[in-house]
Amino acid sequence: MKLQVNRINVRLNPDVRKVIPRFFNTGDERSLTLINRVMQLPDNQVNELLLQVQHEFHKRYSNIRLVFVKHFELIKHLLTEKECLALSFEKKLLIGSYFTMEYSLEHAALFNPSIVEDPDQSDTAAGEKNVIVSFRATGEGHISSLVFKRAKLDKNAKIHFEPSGKYMNQGTVTQQKRNNKKAFKELLSQYPFPEGICTDILNQLKDTFSYKEIESVVKNALQHVGTGTAKNKLKYDILSLVNTSYELHFLQESLLSERVIFPVTFTEKNGIEDARFIKFTAEDGATTYFATYTAYDGSFILPHLIETKDFLHFKMSPLHGKAAVNKNLALFPRKINGQYAMISRIDGVNNYIMFSEDLYLWETATLLQQPVYPWEFVQIGNAGSPIETEEGWLVITHGVGPMRKYCLGASLFNLNDPTKELGRLKEPLLMPDEDEWHGYVPNVVYSCGAILHQDCLFIPYAVSDYATSFATVPLAALLNAMN
Repeated sequence: MKLQVNRINVRLNPDVRKVIPRFFNTGDERSLTLINRVMQLPDNQVNELLLQVQHEFHKRYSNIRLVFVKHFELIKHLLTEKECLALSFEKKLLIGSYFTMEYSLEHAALFNPSIVEDPDQSDTAAGEKNVIVSFRATGEGHISSLVFKRAKLDKNAKIHFEPSGKYMNQGTVTQQKRNNKKAFKELLSQYPFPEGICTDILNQLKDTFSYKEIESVVKNALQHVGTGTAKNKLKYDILSLVNTSYELHFLQESLLSERVIFPVTFTEKNGIEDARFIKFTAEDGATTYFATYTAYDGSFILPHLIETKDFLHFKMSPLHGKAAVNKNLALFPRKINGQYAMISRIDGVNNYIMFSEDLYLWETATLLQQPVYPWEFVQIGNAGSPIETEEGWLVITHGVGPMRKYCLGASLFNLNDPTKELGRLKEPLLMPDEDEWHGYVPNVVYSCGAILHQDCLFIPYAVSDYATSFATVPLAALLNAMN
């Protein structure tokens, strides 16, 4: 009997009006020329121009003047102290406006969603659940960030979103820690890197260093290594040991839909991709929200972890270890036999399972699943964190088949020993409909996490890497189909 999957008539398309102000730097020489041009303007013209800019853009930001102040502070090093002191506040603001540009977060896509129970369950009637949906937003230059929406699932498993906020903001970054040379030396000694290269790197490092500084040092140390894949792999392996943790804080009065996690560190400067959120319950009953994501710097990818309790304060940390590689890491919602557990795809083709006593260190991975059916012959991966049911761990999977078509599937694993597969759908759970064929990447349905609600599995899913839609399937029928 064919599974009855119900597509919900809701589709979220990218909203090009969702913008953030970014620092616009054209290089020191051009910047200094531009600053000098503004400095030569008479005060009355400065005031007139500033009023024009503020009038045109103030409705898009809660305080556009603060943006201009921030961006002036980032460029004022090009001026002497005497020149800075001579500038009026209005002229500083105007200079800041010339070093500001708008960035449309969702210009290209709003996709790859995950969903979790909202920590705030107020104002819910019987059969309702407040939820938080995260999305990968992709804009100009294919830079991906993380955005959110609050919603309510009603008793019929229909989703209703809160109205979106007006002002997008990136929060405040704190505790972007510098790396310690002594600790980094110890890490290097645990890996079979060429000794001469390690010595060269350590000789160039200060006692503490940033990611940007060591990236330059590694580049110099590897300049005589040759070219190609081997050199890039060596660079990747060394830089993956660098600590790039930071914290991000948003104001209490900001709406969740106004908060954006935009790339901060060099490891993720080209994208924060495919966050898989999960509500994690510790052994003492305390809950924390975690999300694995892929940090992309334009050349290399590194797995990272987000931690939050309230979606106001976030901690971002890299994952380390020989098995913390590639994409598709998804954390189990609780420890299993005293250890953290994670689904991964370390070889790009098959599903693996990993266990660790340290949430941030993953050294080994065991093969869990290989492609079996034609619709997943190219590769199989997870579509979000495992979901605990009475019958076992339910894992929504994605499979890639002919014409690089992505479909969603499902598998079931033993609760006490999730290395044991109990069942798998022979046919896709969800495949692209005709009206879902076209998008940024055609012929794709994909998800980063589903949730149980009212005896159903509620699945948010991406439509051809462009938009987001939703579907439900009865849980009992899904479990029966795998037995």
